[in-house]
Amino acid sequence: QVRFVESGGGLVQPGGSLTLSCAASGFTLATYVMNWYRQVPGKGRDLVARISQAGTPTYYADSVKGRFTISRDNAKNTIYLQMNSLKLDDTAVYYCNTDSTWRPSWGQGTRVTVSS
Repeated sequence: QVRFVESGGGLVQPGGSLTLSCAASGFTLATYVMNWYRQVPGKGRDLVARISQAGTPTYYADSVKGRFTISRDNAKNTIYLQMNSLKLDDTAVYYCNTDSTWRPSWGQGTRVTVSS
């Protein structure tokens, strides 16, 4: 069964850090460019970061550049998103998926809430 399981979200104060994980199953994640997205209620999913198959190059949305780091462990079929200096605007549900015309169904996402 092809699926993603995102985890690592939670409640954090502004300036705090979290590391998200996205575990893929049912396919070989190493063959795909992978993306992290986020979504707030009433809006579509926005691309946050992208990582190529080998780990570089990477891409970041301007809103997270310098604060977030995307990485991957192909042996574990998992990608990560290290989020530092979190801001209130980072509050969202975070999802991962391939950057491909072949796109598995979305996982349940992991909720990040930044609040004081």
